[in-house]
Amino acid sequence: MADPKTEELQLEEIHRERAEREQADESDLEREERIHEARADKHAYLKEKLAERARSEEENG
Repeated sequence: MADPKTEELQLEEIHRERAEREQADESDLEREERIHEARADKHAYLKEKLAERARSEEENG
């Protein structure tokens, strides 16, 4: 079973990614849109790394 803290962190990254994508969609300036998309991509990356960590915790534990 994955560590509850890992699952909590995954949920936080999901919420952050969604918020950044919403801000990107609502941005009037192309520069702001790119910034929010980059942040969303970062949160998506972190979410995936946390998913890998959760799988590892489940396998080892």
